[in-house]
Amino acid sequence: MKLNTLTEKNKSKVIKFAQELLIDRADKSEITPAVINGVIDRVLTLNNEWGVDLDREGVIDELIRRFSLWIGQDTSLVNNVGHEPWLSAERKNGWRYWQRYREWQERNLSWRAVEALDDTTDKILGWLEDPRREGGWDRRGLVVGHVQSGKTGNYTGLICKAADAGYKIIIVLAGMHKNLRSQTQMRLDEGFLGYETNPDPSSVCNIIGVGEIDADPSIRPNYATNRADNGDFSNRIARNLGISPEQRPWLFVVKKNKSVLQRLYQWLQNHVTNAQDPETGRKIVTHLPLLIIDDEADHASVDTGEQLFDEDGQPDPEHQPTAINRLIRKILHSFSRSAYVGYTATPFANIFIHERGETPQEGPDLFPSAFILNMAAPSSYIGPAKVFGLFDGDNRKGLPLIRPVNDFYDEETQRGWMPTSHKNGHRPVYEGEHGIPPSLVEAVNAFILACATRKLRNQETQHSSMLVHVTRFTSVQKEVHRQIEDYIRHIRQRLLRGIDANPILEKLKTLWMRDFLTTSSEITQYHPDFSEYEGCPSWEEIRAVLDDVIVEIQVKMINGTAKDVLDYKDNPAGLKVIAIGGDKLARGLTLEGLCVSYFLRASRMYDTLMQMGRWFGYRPGYLDLCRLYTTEELIEWFGHIADASEELREEFDLMVASGGTPRDYGLKVKSHPVLMVTSRLKMRTARNLYLSFSGHVVETVSLFRDRETLKKNLQAFDAFVESMGSGIPIPEQKRNGRVDKWTGGACWQNVPAEKIIGFLENYKTHPEALKVNSQLLAEFIRKMSNSGELTEWMVAVTGGSSDNDRDVGGIKVKWMKRKANSGKGYSIGRLLSPEDEAMDLDEAAWNAALKLTKDIKHDDPGRLKNGDEPKTPTVPNGPAIRRVRGFGAPGVLPHPERGLLMISLLDPAMAGHKEFSADSPPVVAFAISFPGSNSGNKVEYKVNNVLWEMEYGAAE
Repeated sequence: MKLNTLTEKNKSKVIKFAQELLIDRADKSEITPAVINGVIDRVLTLNNEWGVDLDREGVIDELIRRFSLWIGQDTSLVNNVGHEPWLSAERKNGWRYWQRYREWQERNLSWRAVEALDDTTDKILGWLEDPRREGGWDRRGLVVGHVQSGKTGNYTGLICKAADAGYKIIIVLAGMHKNLRSQTQMRLDEGFLGYETNPDPSSVCNIIGVGEIDADPSIRPNYATNRADNGDFSNRIARNLGISPEQRPWLFVVKKNKSVLQRLYQWLQNHVTNAQDPETGRKIVTHLPLLIIDDEADHASVDTGEQLFDEDGQPDPEHQPTAINRLIRKILHSFSRSAYVGYTATPFANIFIHERGETPQEGPDLFPSAFILNMAAPSSYIGPAKVFGLFDGDNRKGLPLIRPVNDFYDEETQRGWMPTSHKNGHRPVYEGEHGIPPSLVEAVNAFILACATRKLRNQETQHSSMLVHVTRFTSVQKEVHRQIEDYIRHIRQRLLRGIDANPILEKLKTLWMRDFLTTSSEITQYHPDFSEYEGCPSWEEIRAVLDDVIVEIQVKMINGTAKDVLDYKDNPAGLKVIAIGGDKLARGLTLEGLCVSYFLRASRMYDTLMQMGRWFGYRPGYLDLCRLYTTEELIEWFGHIADASEELREEFDLMVASGGTPRDYGLKVKSHPVLMVTSRLKMRTARNLYLSFSGHVVETVSLFRDRETLKKNLQAFDAFVESMGSGIPIPEQKRNGRVDKWTGGACWQNVPAEKIIGFLENYKTHPEALKVNSQLLAEFIRKMSNSGELTEWMVAVTGGSSDNDRDVGGIKVKWMKRKANSGKGYSIGRLLSPEDEAMDLDEAAWNAALKLTKDIKHDDPGRLKNGDEPKTPTVPNGPAIRRVRGFGAPGVLPHPERGLLMISLLDPAMAGHKEFSADSPPVVAFAISFPGSNSGNKVEYKVNNVLWEMEYGAAE
C-alpha cells in the first residue's frame, strides 16, 4: 500500500512538472503523445526516482485529457449599489493561502481549470466588500453551479482568498447530516487549513494537503470544529474556545442544525461581540469581518414560511422565520461587516426569497441582492444535458448509459420488492423470497465488472462506488443492505472456492459481451471527447482479476442510524463500496468514483431530483463503465429538468445582456410556471403562488388516455375550429435565404382572445401536466387582454405523417406520430421546436431574435448536448423569440398583443398504450408561446400540503 501511495505521488509530480513545461507551447494542438513523451524524459532528469514503476501511459493519458479540456464562460447579474471596488492585482501580492491552494490544485487539475478557478473566485471576492473597509456593510450573493461540478473546490478557493484579504471569521454551513459536515471539514483541512483537525487540541496535527506546500505556523488558520463525526460546534468546544482580533482567521464548519447554530450564535454573542448597535442596543461584532459560505443554499436555509407585506411593500415586522433561516440571519446580523455567499446547483428556492424580506431581530432575508453568478463547467463535466440529452424538437439523445427498470413492483397490484408508495417497515420481497430483483442483480454485476475493468486500466488505486437509493426509510434500507450483502457474499464464496461458479461467471460474461463491449464502442464512436481509453479488455482478462475484485467490495449502509462511513481518505489503495442509503446520499455527499447507480426514488420536485443526481460529475477514464438503472418515469422527469434548467439559464443570459440585476431575475423565476415545482412548496398549510406566463412557452406533454376525456377535448377543438371558420395553409417564412415550411397544416390570423379563452376553458388538461393548466391559462389570457395585451392570436394546427387525417377548417390535416414515454398518462417529449415558435415572426423580427441569441451565446460544456461542439446559433432560441415578439428590437416593433397557439392531433395508434383502440379519437395537444411583457399580470395558483404530498410525495 505504501508503494502504491508513493508511486501515485511520483506520478502526480511528473504530471505537474510536465504540465508546466507544456503550458508554454504557443500551439496547444501540437501536444501529441510523442511530444509528451519527450517532456516526461526531461522531467525525469530532475529526479530519476520518479521514474521507478512510473505509469507512463497514465501520465500521457492524463496530460492529453488536461490539454484537450476547455472551460465555459461564467455569466453574472450584479448590483453594485453601495459597493466600493477594491480587488486589484497589487492587493493580491503575497497571498499565501491562495498560492498554496493553487499549487495544490495544479497537481490534479488542468492549467485551464486552475485559471478558471482563479478568475471565478476573483470575481466573487471582488463583488464582496473589502474586509478592511470601515463602517457597516453587508453583501449577499449566490453561485449557481452544475450538480456535482466542483462547487466545493470553488468555495475553498474563495475561502483562501478571503482569508488572505482579511476576513477573520469564516463559517461554512455544510449540509444537514454529520457525515456531510465531516466530509466538508476534511476537504477544508486539505485545501485551507493544511493539517488534520483533531478532537484533541493538544495532540500533534498531521500536515496534509496545502500544508505540504507551505506549513509555516505563522499563517496556520485556527479551527473551531474538527473532522470527527461528532466534531461539530459543541458546548465543550465553546467552553474552551477563546477568540481575539488576531492575524490568523478562524474556520467553523457546522451543520445546518437548529441546536448547533443556536450554540454558535450564543457563543458569538457572549464571547465575540464588542459593541452595541446605537439604534437597537443589539450586541454586535465590529472588529472582525465575517464570511458565511452556505453549501447547498437552497436546502434548509430558505424561509418557507409565508411573509406578509403591506400595500407599500414593507414586510411584517412580527414575521417569524423558520428556525435555520432565522439563526443564519441572526449570525449575519451580529456583525457590522458581513458577507454571505450561497452555493447551489438548484437555485429555484433561493430566488423565491423576497428581496425585501426583513425583520428587526434577524435583519434582511438571504436574497442574493449583490450578485448571482452562473458558473460554467469544463468540457469534461458530465451533466443532465449529456446524460439525458436536450429535446431538439424531434428527439432527445443522451449518453447510452441509462438502463430502464420495471421489475421492482407490479403497477397494477402496487405490490412487489419496492412499491412506489411503500411505508416504514416494508419487507422487500421478490417473487415470494427475500431476494433482490433481476435489475438490481444486473446492476451489482455491472459494478463488479466496472471495478475489474478499472483495475485493468491501472485505476485500481482510485475509488469505485455504487449507489443504491430506493427508499427513504432506514428500516427498509437495512433489509436492502442485508440482501445485497448476501448476494455479494454468495458470489465471493462461489468464485473463491470454485464451487458452482460457472452460472455466475456465465451471467457476468453475458453482461460483459452484451452490454459493456457495445456501450464502450458506442461512446468511443459517437462521443470521442469522452474516450480516454482504447477499447475494452477481453473477457479472459476480466476473469483473471475477478477474484481479487470481489474480495475488495464492501457493502455499507449510509444513513442517520448506521455506523458505516465512506472512509475514502483512509483507503489510499482505493475503496470499492456499494452504498445503500436515502437522504444522506441524496444531497451533497460525494460518492468518489461513482460507477453504477440504482435509483428508484420518486420525488417530482425539480430541485430535489436534481440534487439526487449523484451520477453527474467527472468520470475520467471510466465514463463507458458507468450505468444508471432507474424508472422510465424518472428518465422522463430528468429530461424535463434538463430542458427547464437550460431555458432558465437562457433567460439568465438575456438578463445579463440587458443589464438586469438579481432582483429582475428573482421576479422572473418567481412567476415561472415550470419551476413552481420546487421545495418552496414544502409547507404545512395552504399557500398561494402567483404565476405569470409572459415570456414563457407552455406545452401539454402529459395527456389523457381514456376515451371519454379524449372525445370531450376533441369536441372542444372542433367547436374552436368552427368558431374561427375556414383556415388557410400555414404560410412559409423566408429568412436570410432559408425557407421554413409547415406542410399539411392549417392556420388562422388575428383570432380574438375570447375564442382562445373559450377553447382553453372547454379543454381538460391532465393532472400530471404540471407545466400546463388550461383554466389558469384562460384566466391569465383574460387578464392580459383586459389590459390590452394578448388580444390578437395566430392559431396553427400542424400536420403530421400518420395515415389518419381530419378536416380542420376545410383543410385535411394528418395526425402526428408521437411515441409515448412512461407515466400514468400518455406522455410525450415536446411539441414545439424553436422553428415552430418563430412561425409568426417576419424576417426582420426573426433576424433580431437570432442576433439576440448570438449576443447572449457563450460556450458552456455543461449545457451542450452530446456530440455538440461550440458553434454559432443558426436559429433563434425560444426566450429570444418571445422577448422580441413582446418588446421589439432596433427596427422591429413590439407586439405584446400577439400570442401563438399551436395545436397537434396525435395518433393514439403510435403511443403503444393498450387503452387505445383502433377507433380511438386523436389526442388533442397544444402549446402556447407567450410574448414578453412587463404588465405584471398574474394568476393565483393554490395548493395545500395534503394535495402536494398526494401528487409529488412528502417533503423531506
